[in-house]
Amino acid sequence: MNISVFGLGYVGAVTSACLAEQGHHIIGVDLQAAKVEAFGRGQSPIIEPEVDQLLKQATDGGRLDATLDVHRAVTETDVSIVCVGTPSLPSGRLNLDYVQKVTTQIVQAIRDTQKPHILLYRSTMLPGSTRSLVASMLTDLVESGQVRVYYCPEFLREGTAVKDFRDPSLVVIGTQDGAAPADAAVCELMGGKPSILAWEGAEMIKYSCNYFHALKVGFANEIGRLCKHLGEDGTRVMDVLCADTRLNISRYYMKPGNPFGGSCLPKDVSALKSFARQENLSLPLLENTAATNAAHQDLFVSLIEGTGKRRIGFLGLAFKADTDDLRGSPMVAAAETLIGRGYELRIYDPHINLSRLIGANEQQIQSRMPHLAQLLKQDVTEVLGSSDVIVVSQKCVSLESLRELARPDHLVIDVNGWRELDSLPWQYEGICW
Repeated sequence: MNISVFGLGYVGAVTSACLAEQGHHIIGVDLQAAKVEAFGRGQSPIIEPEVDQLLKQATDGGRLDATLDVHRAVTETDVSIVCVGTPSLPSGRLNLDYVQKVTTQIVQAIRDTQKPHILLYRSTMLPGSTRSLVASMLTDLVESGQVRVYYCPEFLREGTAVKDFRDPSLVVIGTQDGAAPADAAVCELMGGKPSILAWEGAEMIKYSCNYFHALKVGFANEIGRLCKHLGEDGTRVMDVLCADTRLNISRYYMKPGNPFGGSCLPKDVSALKSFARQENLSLPLLENTAATNAAHQDLFVSLIEGTGKRRIGFLGLAFKADTDDLRGSPMVAAAETLIGRGYELRIYDPHINLSRLIGANEQQIQSRMPHLAQLLKQDVTEVLGSSDVIVVSQKCVSLESLRELARPDHLVIDVNGWRELDSLPWQYEGICW
């Protein structure tokens, strides 16, 4: 394919080199004349293993060119890939000036040529940016089918960028509506097995990955500081932590939904936070772990209150499925809040038998919800029949039974991602989707 790459910095140089290696003809475009001249000679503007060699091979093979002329680059290519920088402003906000300027130039060239064109963004942009760019400059071209716009974030690590391009750990393609790309060539360009999302989802994936990486570094360093204070080897502690690939290094907890609860997590987070304070250690991530959980709990309750309905039914009360443990349960906390604000509650949880609750489990309920016996129903029919909002935190009722009881005026709030609930004849909303 004939491809123009806009922005010959880190991402643009690696993308150009690797696509040229695949046999595509690349025209690099940049504002800096010196960079364009060097690139045209096959000289890399960055230090990165293999890039110099790949660019030189592409130049010698007649597959690489560079220019300052946007119009020429667009006219002579079928695909334009935008890789320009998106630096931070002094305020910390994202600066999209370079993306907006180059998009304006590309769009004008496309209008002049009147040819079909693929516009593919790789620059890191906040969710909503691609749609905003299309709305402000490309609506008629997209609606007519002359231009097809994709957002394909890059996941290239400095030092291993070429290897990452050849064998990507993650490939994401954003389309206008989340449907499969109309151009099979886009999937081939990106390689791997792409995940297809809407533009906003693809933009969010990039930030989610980087946020997660930053969070992991911060977490490891906080554990390291704590271990150092205790005279322990923090590296060894993290090595052992990472050896657990069932829970620690896995997708087990990576599911948006219920706030964390139970008998362990709230207690242990609180204990370690208090210990760090006692030892005069600054561990900001640990300090705010409970706070972010509380914020999620508040959002959960606000979602229920935002319905404007007063009769609420809970399917599940324990902190997770297949247990009667009510200690630290987000559902108990939500029920307690709603009762205090005058809501009418009915609860169904077949695993909870009040006569069998003992110890701390019984004590917590006696102190927080002594009237639970009046709220807990043995028949799910009573809960759904007398409630307008159904909060589902567990699969404690079969989908078939719910299908028989669901009403069009019911609003169901799905806490833990039981997506099949959306197929039932009621109004469906997820806590994070």
